Amino acid sequence: MNYKIITEASVDMPKQFAEKNNITILPIEVNFNGELFPEGLPNDEFYEKLKTGIIPKTSQPNQYKLETALTPYVNKEDWFVLTIVISSNLAGTISQAKNAVESLQMKNVHICDSRVTTFAEGALIIEIVKYINSHKNATPDEVVAELERLKGTIRLVAVVGDLKYLKQGGRLSTVSYIAGSALKIKPIISLDGGKVNNIAKKIGEKANEFMVELANKRNRAYPIYFGHSANPQLITNFLDKYATALGVEEEEKHIHEIGCVVGTHAGPNCYGMVYFV
Repeated sequence: MNYKIITEASVDMPKQFAEKNNITILPIEVNFNGELFPEGLPNDEFYEKLKTGIIPKTSQPNQYKLETALTPYVNKEDWFVLTIVISSNLAGTISQAKNAVESLQMKNVHICDSRVTTFAEGALIIEIVKYINSHKNATPDEVVAELERLKGTIRLVAVVGDLKYLKQGGRLSTVSYIAGSALKIKPIISLDGGKVNNIAKKIGEKANEFMVELANKRNRAYPIYFGHSANPQLITNFLDKYATALGVEEEEKHIHEIGCVVGTHAGPNCYGMVYFV
């Protein structure tokens, strides 16, 4: 059986990995106050435009784009499609995917609500590709069962670097913004249950120590994935100090950049980890 993965640009993973494994990533439109970028923006250009102070909007792939990507594989006996999308609590992409599958009367497909986004969604896809490659005779039912098992064990924790993007996006009150900025409080967020949760507020280095404590409860059969938004030095500094405490070797430092979809809400200078429990 051949497996095809179709996802969308809320996912963050190495471009080379996606190309090597023939993963289709549908673009997400970015709108900077009427200036449209239908294919999205490269990360460096996006974060540079973000400095203008305009908070952009993003648009999920529509049914037509999903149908176009799915059509070459419709009900082919030797192909099975995994359509893996952003958490349904964060965007409505899954509804578009279901409508596309229904319109095509497609049977050889599984639509997965990943319950995550950004490099957590990327980690989920990377791990299911590893499973497929190491289980050559796996049936579609077995692959789907493993995908659903993995998504139930994935965790993302991150430090938000600049509170103003949460404030401008309506996710933080003015009072909390002023107090947090003055005290240099770092909100720590998680993706749990498909939603963004504020799980702690720490000052200074306590934020990193808190994340390390969480990550050390992980299933060590899987790697830790690290991510940042437009500031790789944050992760470099973090790993210089905590790689040993996390048990991460040099060759195990999987570092991803947070792209424009999640960067719209998190802004630059966000960093964190994805792991499996």
